[in-house]
Amino acid sequence: MASFAFKQFKIDQKRAAMKVSTDGIMFGAWVSLTKAQSLLDVGTGTGLLSLMAKQRAPELSVIAIEIDDQAALDAKDNFDASPWSDIDLVQLAVQQFKAPQQFDLVISNPPYFQSSLKGENARRNVARHTDSLSFEELIATFLRVAKPCARLAVILPLEEGRAFISLAEQQSLHLARVCEVRTTPNKAVTRLMFELSTNLSDTYQETLCIYNERGEYSQEYITLCKAFYLKM
Repeated sequence: MASFAFKQFKIDQKRAAMKVSTDGIMFGAWVSLTKAQSLLDVGTGTGLLSLMAKQRAPELSVIAIEIDDQAALDAKDNFDASPWSDIDLVQLAVQQFKAPQQFDLVISNPPYFQSSLKGENARRNVARHTDSLSFEELIATFLRVAKPCARLAVILPLEEGRAFISLAEQQSLHLARVCEVRTTPNKAVTRLMFELSTNLSDTYQETLCIYNERGEYSQEYITLCKAFYLKM
């Protein structure tokens, strides 16, 4: 699909290796923007998460980083065509990013394949595999650019999410919020959406089921995402 239309913006994705996904949409709707004034979107791809954040909080200062030049072109087009052309796009490896400010919130739908076989599409491999951005590097980036009391929000498959949280806790980060995601009520948990904080706090735990027993979007998923989907 060359483009994906939402209620307040459109995603052109003809160049980007990674397209709009359910993961990205539910994560962009789930991330807490409470008290956030500045956001860094690491590996923005088509710009989806940055645009969702700006729709939810138009006053938010957003910088989006993307290493792939073709995905960055899509993101630039999408930002320019949206009501929020003030999103600042940086085409660069995040490891080389010199932050012009410190951030309240860093979000990422990061590469997560660590040892699986790679496909023939080199750009898709960069978007999907941790060679270009390891979990340790993402955590180090957050610690480098974070304000006091900042949060790091990530979505990952279950096992990778647990591994990431363990690595983060070794760096004195604290699990503030976690959502276990099932595709249907009878399926096992497949995704973790979670927020880590530099502050010690109780962990708020929740669950989300994307589809109901009839294969339709669940009411909880509709409630979460209805501000974005055209047909909700």
